[in-house]
Amino acid sequence: MPKPANEHALIFIFGGIMLSSIARRLEKVDPGSHRRIKGIRLVTAFGLAALAGAHYASAYSVPKGNALGVLAAGFALWGSVSEARSARLESTRDLLFLAMAAVAGAIVTAAIVPVVNFWVPAVSEIVLVLGAFLVGYLRRLGTTGAGIGSQFFIGQLLAYGAGLTENDIGLILISGAIAAVASIIPRVLSGPSEHPTAPMPVPVVLPGRISPELAMGLQGATAALAIVILSAILGLEESIWAVTAGAYVVAGSMSGTMDRVRRRIIGTAVGVPIGLAMLPAAIDYPLVVWMAAGLAMVVYAMALPERYDIACGAYAYALVVTLAATGEHSYTLLAARLWETALGGMVGLLAAAIVFPLRTTKADLRYRI
Repeated sequence: MPKPANEHALIFIFGGIMLSSIARRLEKVDPGSHRRIKGIRLVTAFGLAALAGAHYASAYSVPKGNALGVLAAGFALWGSVSEARSARLESTRDLLFLAMAAVAGAIVTAAIVPVVNFWVPAVSEIVLVLGAFLVGYLRRLGTTGAGIGSQFFIGQLLAYGAGLTENDIGLILISGAIAAVASIIPRVLSGPSEHPTAPMPVPVVLPGRISPELAMGLQGATAALAIVILSAILGLEESIWAVTAGAYVVAGSMSGTMDRVRRRIIGTAVGVPIGLAMLPAAIDYPLVVWMAAGLAMVVYAMALPERYDIACGAYAYALVVTLAATGEHSYTLLAARLWETALGGMVGLLAAAIVFPLRTTKADLRYRI
């Protein structure tokens, strides 16, 4: 039975009030819409790369065609996150470098993991220790260096998750080319509408001490190695989630690392349950869930770098619902995102306290992802 006209009017009025309230809040958080534009760019790059990868795999009957789209979309998304230049030409250059870094990480993983699996399959994730080190160490080169280190690690994570081998190097190269184009096009179109965050300062190295970036790299690598050993002993569900958390919570000081651990755990503890609550909708209405995940990534871009907790919550939600929309319906596995993030964060904090602990705050603590 159709609703009366007055009910329709009330729905429109209520919806208008809600949209107006949301718009006011967004304007307070993101005056000028600069971060919202970047968030839309992230989603656009992801979608373009995923569609182009799927089309290429279908048109040319590429073996492991699903992995092609996943790699291209992941490279494009996180490359767009790490890019932070104000000029189109510089942005294009950095996005090319970031795509190349992701390709390098994926190739290294695809070449080494099968060898490790042959000899010691229980510790195959040990290849990720290199990426965890570069996440911290390459911050010495500023914003672009930090992005390259992160992209190398992202490439490793995606290749490891897809189970790629040395036979898939061609697929990785194609994914990188697609990702570069898919990430550059939205950045060129967004142009001066974006106001990137300030460049990451390079800390001063004190006499007689190792550089903060080397210390951060060693802390992240130590955390990753410890998690690999724990996974071999305990059989963690998705140990790469813990490795990722351990690498990215490391900051330029002990207090900064503690703050990042707290915010990452809190954000994930909020985002994962909301994502799990959406699981029935992900099964029945995957398109709606994908749209909600895109909105979550816009929130992610808006929250960085000041509200790391909100960013982590938005990404945790997006990850859970997209996994569910692509066919992963195990509550146990999806919920593992929460407790393995907590485990990785605590291991990262312990590594920061033991391995060349940093007591200064000269390094920028607002690193992304």
